[in-house]
Amino acid sequence: MGKPKKRTSSRKTGTRRSHLVLDLARRVNAKSPIKIRTTVRESGKKVIKKTK
Repeated sequence: MGKPKKRTSSRKTGTRRSHLVLDLARRVNAKSPIKIRTTVRESGKKVIKKTK
């Protein structure tokens, strides 16, 4: 059986689509009044602490 071709260059971290989209979203969030969801930690819902 044939073997699968190897990747000639390893995938760089910054070139993944998700990273590019994140970068664009952060740029938009900096300027626009309408905010775009980036990551759970960055744009998660604010949790109100319950006190007794």
